[in-house]
Amino acid sequence: QAHVVESGGGLVQPGGSLRVSCAASVETASVKKFDFYTVTWYRQVPGKQRELVARITPSRITDYSDSVQDRFTISRDDARNTAYLQMDNLHPEDTAVYSCHIKAGQSGPEYWGQGTQVTVSS
Repeated sequence: QAHVVESGGGLVQPGGSLRVSCAASVETASVKKFDFYTVTWYRQVPGKQRELVARITPSRITDYSDSVQDRFTISRDDARNTAYLQMDNLHPEDTAVYSCHIKAGQSGPEYWGQGTQVTVSS
């Protein structure tokens, strides 16, 4: 089993920045090295479908949804078993619960965090 914990959410004004973190403990999982996991950030607003925001592979290939391209940056620090989502120029429509998902390979183990609330409002 693994544990994934998001942190860093909060309230920010439009145009502001926030960085959320995804810390994973995978030592007791069947795939024991964080390096092997693809990390994906999702967000969800009540009543709406969950949306993929950004993803980073073990080889650090990244992709982003069109709505956050050029504003958000995903990164990872494998030595710390942590991934980050730097969010700049935030808009009110970025308000959501942001959740971290990790998955090892195509069919390996996968785990979710509980999510962290990001609210963009003046």
